Amino acid sequence: MANKRELKKRINFVCGELFAECVAASTFSSREDKSENLKALLRSVLRLHSDYIMRVSHPEPGMKQKVYFGILTDSFNKEVDELVDQIGNMLS
Repeated sequence: MANKRELKKRINFVCGELFAECVAASTFSSREDKSENLKALLRSVLRLHSDYIMRVSHPEPGMKQKVYFGILTDSFNKEVDELVDQIGNMLS
């Protein structure tokens, strides 16, 4: 496990890239309902960012750190994959 600072940097980077992809996808999307989808996706990215930064800063008491951060990383990756799929669907 990387230290908390590195984990926060990775979360910041991934969420920043997701945010940029949402904006780029909305620019190149030909769908007419893109403004509502864009707002929902951007809110999801911001929620993901704040939720996981907070969870890194305040780990679950009574749980081994290696296990906790492993679960945290897996759930973050799963949510990022879901958001990437939603961004891809916005383009089609």
